[in-house]
Amino acid sequence: MFLLPHARTVVAINCALESHNSRFNHLQGPARLVDHVGSMFPKLSPLGSPQPFLPLAPSPLSPFTNTSIPKLSGLCTLNFSTAESLISVTAIDCWEVFAPFLANVICCPQLEATLTILIGQSSKYTNVLALNGTNAKHCLADVEQILMGQGAATNLKQICSIHSSNLTEASCPVKNVNDFYDMVDTTKLLTACDKIDPVKECCYQVCQNAILEAATTIASKGSDVLAMDSPQVQTKHPLRISDCRNIVLRWVASKLEPVHAKKVLRGLSNCNVNKACPLVFPDTMQVARGCGDGISNKTACCNAMESYVSHLQKQSFITNLQALDCAETLAMKLKRSNITADIYGLCHISLKDFSLQEAGCLLPSLPSDATFDRISGISFLCDLNDNIPAPWPSTSQLTSSSCNKSVNIPALPAAASSQSSGLYSHEIMFFVLAALSFLLMATM
Repeated sequence: MFLLPHARTVVAINCALESHNSRFNHLQGPARLVDHVGSMFPKLSPLGSPQPFLPLAPSPLSPFTNTSIPKLSGLCTLNFSTAESLISVTAIDCWEVFAPFLANVICCPQLEATLTILIGQSSKYTNVLALNGTNAKHCLADVEQILMGQGAATNLKQICSIHSSNLTEASCPVKNVNDFYDMVDTTKLLTACDKIDPVKECCYQVCQNAILEAATTIASKGSDVLAMDSPQVQTKHPLRISDCRNIVLRWVASKLEPVHAKKVLRGLSNCNVNKACPLVFPDTMQVARGCGDGISNKTACCNAMESYVSHLQKQSFITNLQALDCAETLAMKLKRSNITADIYGLCHISLKDFSLQEAGCLLPSLPSDATFDRISGISFLCDLNDNIPAPWPSTSQLTSSSCNKSVNIPALPAAASSQSSGLYSHEIMFFVLAALSFLLMATM
């Protein structure tokens, strides 16, 4: 259900900010476009060739860096040095300005993976795959302090809905490593999850099924569910299964090197990320009014649609696959309002219109991280598929697995005169400013 690694159009947005009295006063974004000819889904016919985007902008400023020393409780039993590099990556992924906009795709999955790895690595010495309630509170507070000291958002617990109970065993009846070995076929589990293909795993779910099987097994410990078979346990005790799944993930993380574990965990979480549209859709009443009566007034209809979409564009960056789901979700809402005509085509609505604007950035559907350097600032990858129209589902069209879909990437931005070309790609330097900078600055 993902883009193949060799089939992407990628943009790195390097947003640099200057610090003044702990406020970010300037935002500018040099970006490099690197295109790789390939394909992704679904099959669409782009309209025309996009034009080069080359607005002018000043040189980037030196980025803001927070070098404060964290105040730790001294009561957390986790060894933070075992995942030091992952913590640094998490701080960048959850950087203060971008955290709310990258939360669903990058920041929160990375934070959850880091916590899982910290507890998993700790279990090698403690022999338990969970923290007790008191220790969990201290450890979560310490992680938050460490991340804030490296520039992460101050409200990550709220942004990612992380609670100290997420670090405990919660309702799962198994947390001891020895008990885990007694109940679970660990060889089978590790074989399934040692290495995963982030594309194939989301379609065939080899590791996910092994994790679910292990979680169901340890969830069955206890007299109330002992007599149930696996399907019954999964149906009647979904919360327990979910809590035990966290235990299983920590065990897997304990058997892998932290960097390797991170790849596995992010690959698994990305399967869930791309399954659903994370946007909140306002009421479609105004669009229904403007586009009613068989769209008697095209201008009024498209103005209403443009106004509606502008609200979506203030929410967050999303992946290209999420954008497809968002387009389908909105189309279904509009159809329930008796709008049957393809107003996406009528009003030239494209997939990038569902993501944070003005840059039109669609994040890759494969796991990715933001990066930081002191010269260019914070960077993250975008699939800039500007000319892919949002698909309007037909009446007979049924939602099908994205694993069976494909798409043709539209023509890439026309080359500028200063472009350098090579065998596999050509590069265009341009700057991303305008509404994106305004939106980010407006949040502070």
